[in-house]
Amino acid sequence: MISKKEILRLTLFTAAAYTSIKLTTLGWNFMAPAFQGGKTVTRPERLKDTVTALAVTIGPRDLFNNNKARLRLSETYITGRLRAAGYKVEFQEYLSAGVKVRNIIAVKPGLSAPGEVIVIGAHYDTYNNPGADDNASGMAGVLELADYAAGNKFSKTVKFLAFVNEEPPFFREDGMGSAVYAKAAAAGKEDIKAALVLEMIGFFTEKRLSQRYPPFIGPFFPGRGNFIAQVSNISSRGLAARAGKAFRTASSLPLRTAVLPSFVPGADYSDHRSFWRAGYPAVMFTDTAFYRNANYHKYTDLPATLNYEYMAAFIDGMKAVVDDLAVKN
Repeated sequence: MISKKEILRLTLFTAAAYTSIKLTTLGWNFMAPAFQGGKTVTRPERLKDTVTALAVTIGPRDLFNNNKARLRLSETYITGRLRAAGYKVEFQEYLSAGVKVRNIIAVKPGLSAPGEVIVIGAHYDTYNNPGADDNASGMAGVLELADYAAGNKFSKTVKFLAFVNEEPPFFREDGMGSAVYAKAAAAGKEDIKAALVLEMIGFFTEKRLSQRYPPFIGPFFPGRGNFIAQVSNISSRGLAARAGKAFRTASSLPLRTAVLPSFVPGADYSDHRSFWRAGYPAVMFTDTAFYRNANYHKYTDLPATLNYEYMAAFIDGMKAVVDDLAVKN
């Protein structure tokens, strides 16, 4: 029989262990400086207009909760934007929950190495909420980068993708849009050199202790949510290093790279997971979602909560990443 003293000792040990682990979910770098901002090449108001169009003019967009018509409207909007930039738009259609859904694809053919592909993608569906950050922000970034690429020439082919069905109940299932795409790409032996996934890129704050992390990660990262995170698995660390180096040549927005096993909570929480599983190098760029943004999957995820100046600084950096990976001519 366990004595009262032993029970008390066990209780105290458990409480101390829990508190210690909980403390590691906080950012320990309290001295991380505030982002100074500055003039950007990318225009913040363009990003805001796109986010507002998707999150407010269209609104919640998925296959459920009477949002199916809005999902179709978002397809039309994204397709129209890509065609206006001069792209021939392709669709990857498949049945999901008894409904035909679409991944939207725009291709910028490479000049000297067209068989080598750089994928830039984001999901356009939501979890029954406006989804300004999740993921109208990511989609705004993809469309801005597509506009940029349309006026330039690259050695490698660049594909811009809008993925359907990233949100539950499709997440981590075969009906996830990016899973359908990555599986087909692998089957067709598509030579994807890099997949860059934009997942929630608009929520930033200079408040101290505003950033949380999975357990044991916090001691290595800032406590202020004013940076963009690049998340990589072990096999994609080379891509992450190259992308990070290119990013920093064009943007002063803090970029923090985390190379993590996929089992770490949050490490594979978006479409980059599908590319990892298909054997392709991939990274996710994110504001860290629910580790920072309290509006995650809520009706308060609205355009007014985002910081478009920080977003513009991020896109400036991503243009340099595209230039480097696709080899701008």
